[in-house]
Amino acid sequence: RSHSGKAVLDFMEKFPRDELFQASLGTLTEIADSVLHMQQRRRLRLFVRRDDYGRFLSCIVYLPRDRYNTRARLRMQSILASAVGGEPTVDFTARVTESVLARVYLVVRPPLGQVVPEVDVRALEQRLADAIRSWEDDLARAAREMLDEGEAMRLVSEYADAFPEAYKEDFGAGSAVHDLLCLENIDPDDGIALELYPLANVKAGEGRLKIFSTGEPLSLSQVLPLLTSLGVEVVDERPYRIETPEGPARVYDFGLRYRGEISEATGELFQDAFLACWRGIAEVDGFNRLVTSAGMPWRWVTVLRAYARYLRQAGTTFSSGYIEASLLANVPIARLLVDLFEARFDPGRQGAIPAEAESRVAKTDELVQRIYSALDGVASLDQDRILRSYLTLVCATLRTNYFQMDADGNAKPYLALKLEPARIEDLPRPKPRFEIFVYSPRVEGVHLRFGYVARGGLRWSDRREDYRTEVLGLVKAQMVKNAVIVPVGAKGGFYCKQLPDPTTDRDAWLVEGIACYTTFVSGLLDITDNRVDRRNVPPPSVVCHDGEDAYLVVAADKGTAAFSDIANGVAADYGFWLGDAFASGGSDGYDHKSMGITARGAWVSVQRHFREMGIDTRSDDFSCVGIGDMSGDVFGNCMLLSQHIRLLAAFDHRHIFIDPDPDPDDSHAERARLFALPRSSWGDYDPARISAGGGVFDRTLKSVPVTEPMRAALGLDAGTQTMTPPELITAILRAPVDLLWNGGIGTYVKASTEANADVGDKANDAIRVDGAELRCKAVAEGGNIGLTQLGRIEYARAGGRINTDFVDNSAGVDTSDHEVNIKILLDRVVAQGGLSHEDRNALLVEMTDEVATLVLRDNYDQNIAMASAVAQAPALLHVHSGWMRRLEKAGRLDRTLEFLPSQKEIDERLAAGQGLTAPELAVLLAYTKIVLADELLDSDVPDDPFLRNHLFGYFPSAMRQGHRRQMDEHPLRREIVATKVVNDFVNGAGITFFHRLSGETAATTAELARAHAVAEEIFGTRELMHQVNELDNEVAAELQVSMRLSIRTLSERATRWLVTNRRHLDAAAAVEHFDPVTQQVVRALPTLLVGRQLDALKRRAARLVSADVPDELASRIASLPPAYSALGIVDIARRDGVDALEAARLHFALSERLGLDRLVERIVALPRDDRWRTMARATLRDDLYAVQAQLTVKVLMSTPPEADPQQRIDAWVQAEGPVLKRSTDTLAEIYSDDAADLARLSVALRIVRSLL
Repeated sequence: RSHSGKAVLDFMEKFPRDELFQASLGTLTEIADSVLHMQQRRRLRLFVRRDDYGRFLSCIVYLPRDRYNTRARLRMQSILASAVGGEPTVDFTARVTESVLARVYLVVRPPLGQVVPEVDVRALEQRLADAIRSWEDDLARAAREMLDEGEAMRLVSEYADAFPEAYKEDFGAGSAVHDLLCLENIDPDDGIALELYPLANVKAGEGRLKIFSTGEPLSLSQVLPLLTSLGVEVVDERPYRIETPEGPARVYDFGLRYRGEISEATGELFQDAFLACWRGIAEVDGFNRLVTSAGMPWRWVTVLRAYARYLRQAGTTFSSGYIEASLLANVPIARLLVDLFEARFDPGRQGAIPAEAESRVAKTDELVQRIYSALDGVASLDQDRILRSYLTLVCATLRTNYFQMDADGNAKPYLALKLEPARIEDLPRPKPRFEIFVYSPRVEGVHLRFGYVARGGLRWSDRREDYRTEVLGLVKAQMVKNAVIVPVGAKGGFYCKQLPDPTTDRDAWLVEGIACYTTFVSGLLDITDNRVDRRNVPPPSVVCHDGEDAYLVVAADKGTAAFSDIANGVAADYGFWLGDAFASGGSDGYDHKSMGITARGAWVSVQRHFREMGIDTRSDDFSCVGIGDMSGDVFGNCMLLSQHIRLLAAFDHRHIFIDPDPDPDDSHAERARLFALPRSSWGDYDPARISAGGGVFDRTLKSVPVTEPMRAALGLDAGTQTMTPPELITAILRAPVDLLWNGGIGTYVKASTEANADVGDKANDAIRVDGAELRCKAVAEGGNIGLTQLGRIEYARAGGRINTDFVDNSAGVDTSDHEVNIKILLDRVVAQGGLSHEDRNALLVEMTDEVATLVLRDNYDQNIAMASAVAQAPALLHVHSGWMRRLEKAGRLDRTLEFLPSQKEIDERLAAGQGLTAPELAVLLAYTKIVLADELLDSDVPDDPFLRNHLFGYFPSAMRQGHRRQMDEHPLRREIVATKVVNDFVNGAGITFFHRLSGETAATTAELARAHAVAEEIFGTRELMHQVNELDNEVAAELQVSMRLSIRTLSERATRWLVTNRRHLDAAAAVEHFDPVTQQVVRALPTLLVGRQLDALKRRAARLVSADVPDELASRIASLPPAYSALGIVDIARRDGVDALEAARLHFALSERLGLDRLVERIVALPRDDRWRTMARATLRDDLYAVQAQLTVKVLMSTPPEADPQQRIDAWVQAEGPVLKRSTDTLAEIYSDDAADLARLSVALRIVRSLL
């Protein structure tokens, strides 16, 4: 009655009856004892009885009840049948009750005619135990085998129920433990991990890939492109959802097919490349096949991909796909190219291997030769060209950030390459001095610089396929625009490749744009030198194959107007030496929109055009149409610069504004309201303030009704009733108004000889007009490239008044240049403790108006230079032609690229009496400044103490006294001086001054620039020019030009005299020698001249006075023709110790007596229609002045000093006797012929010289 007894009784009652009677007592006892003890142990027991005759095998299996199921029973049947062999039959009876044990009774009968073999019961029992063990048990066992006990227990407790049945069917517990560890180790930033693993007994080129994922499920559209790009084919996919404590995770098992074998090393590269693509630091494209095909790390592939992207931007005709295929077809060469890249730029440990290291040079030379040898075996000509382009680009690369690491020690997610375009043969012209290409999957961009010291804006481009073409077009204009400032031209542009749709989430769109801008700026700074303690410091981990290069300045442009503080923040993170001077216009800089400086600078051009038309913008109403809207800087500021603007029409990308008969005051007030309204548009214009027949029309309308007032204002045909918006915009551009103001973005005017495709602005193809179609009297370009250069020329040749965009809107870059150089200086003062940062900022604000004044003065002077150039254009065309040829020969000008006329076109214009147009002269003006500035920088002129005032005058007056030492120590002191000297030189002396005088005197740029500065100082011509400029709108513009040319003529003659007489070498000494006596003589000319010369002066003065020129100024201008003689007179007086005024009286009286003034008149009248005639004329004139000066000395030395000039001349005449009589008679005969030629005048000069 014991518990055990009851258990034995229960066992016996439930034991299979057949076995109960056939088994021996010992067997039953053993089974009963084992079963009783199994109640406390969860295990399987097998009891086997072989039939005495071998006819069957009787098997009783006891197992935990919860382990019994059909699948377990079938597995047991299979195992027992396999033990018997053949194809036995298996009968079974299962008993499952409330007991903890289930019992299965199985009888296994062998095939007919066979007997049951002896079996290993213990081995069978183990096989059965393994068969009925749960997958969870296997998981626990595998965990114990693979991990320490504590970690194994945790894993099993957390994940025992995590796996779906499908996973259990496909994978063992060991794989599960491995996969769980992979899931737990996933980088949360990635959200995935992966494992490429081979399978046994599969064909070559097949394998499997597991991707482990947390978070949101992966879609095939995310994964398949990545795998395909790596050169593998996905043949099946099995997803499994794993329940983890943190939420559902997933294991994706992919079947792969690929070419060849993927070794363990290549497998690692494959996985790294996949993750790089997944993280977004590598692109998904065919280049990734190089990972599996060539065994390249993904970063090597990134280098090759970046160069391919650059080739596409550089204009290669080969598609990206073909470039990929070319590399894949030539894997050994592709690897050599990367080897060459690394050989050139791997800095070695701690950057210890310089660029010129012997080992580096030897290695690169060897690789280049190996590549050339390998190229000989490339069968395809196109592939050969592509691979040679790669070789060229690698060799033309000067720096890269490839080997730099970020703060976490990881490779940077973008690549920056600094290139030397001159070494890249197929690049479009013009080729910049340096170019930086920044590449990443997120953003691409280029920065083009035409010199070491260069600046220009960074543009957010929307042109994915040709953003470099866009930037190159802009930098062409920037290059000539920057002729007025210290740095040469530069321009940058970047394209964001993963922008969200701004119509659905503009904030996200802006965030991405800022991130791309930050990456682009970082790429630029990564490979730019820094300055520390006035020393140049190269960037870390960068091998530099060029010289020192620390000047990098950027600015705002389209799309980046508000990004200056962002750029300065990046520069601050780099510790860049320029501080917030790196990007001008930030929160502590000059806000161009609030200053209105770009519009005000272009308005200077408008005022000049209108002066020449007799319109004063301050008092006369004038009509205008425009491109832009009042929210914009350039358009909005401009439309508020005069109360007399009658804005008849305007358009932007949203609206068309028409006001056929505006009230100037009323419309000005409404425009001012819109300008102050944030994000305003023409749609916000008060309809009540629009005149009858006008309105604001959306550009999306199908058609716009045309009213009679609109027809009258826009000069439309009487029958015009409706127009489409593009037609109406075209009509606005062609409107017969006084002014067309471009304050927008886009190109709206081309030449009739150009196709729209030539312009490169598809968005405006439908509205673009030809230059010859413009009916406005003047065009002003506040915005860039509103007209093509050929369009400008066509308009100008049709009689329109226009400069170029780089002349009109240069005030913006000029302001930024002043800001940068002021900050460089003041930051040094701050660093030295002489000023706090807050005081610096306050001083910047205080100087705002004066900076604007300095900048606008540059605009004014350049416009004055343009006015003078246009006035002389027909007469100087042959000189302009010679100067262009000279620049071309020196390799400084490409006349085709700059749309300057060919020699054939020049000959045609010469025959027609036409000259260069204003747009053409503007280009020549800029190139003249660029070339001369380069030559001055290579001379000692910037170091001449005499020219220090150019340095001081560049800065506002508030800085000139307290910071002169810092000005002298300014890092760009020489560049500032050279720029100021060149601008004063060319603006004051003209485009052809250097060309003509260097040809006549063989003087260098430095000699002529120094002599010209001395001449201006001696004669005070700058102050005189200022007085002429003050007469704007008070006298006729043509008269002002005439007076300026008279001043210029004097400066030119004086410069020639100083160079010829070698009096320019010491500028300060020359000025001391001649000044102020020379100006005293010139001012006294009305009292010193006699006879014909005095009469001529009075006539000139009277004409000027009658034209409203003030008396004193009229007298001074009228005195300029004979003023040149003062140099010789003063030189004689200083040398011989006589009074200069007395010497002058004698000089002019002698001229009157001999009629030398008449000889001068005839020499001046000689033709100068080619270089040689011009030189002969100048030589003859200068020789005459020299002889006259010598005659003056002779009379002074040979006559009594106490006598008056007339008496001294009489005495000299009497002493000369018959010789003088014969000479004067011959001279009189020559003078009598009004058509005297060079031969006769040469004889006359010889006669005069004989009097010496």
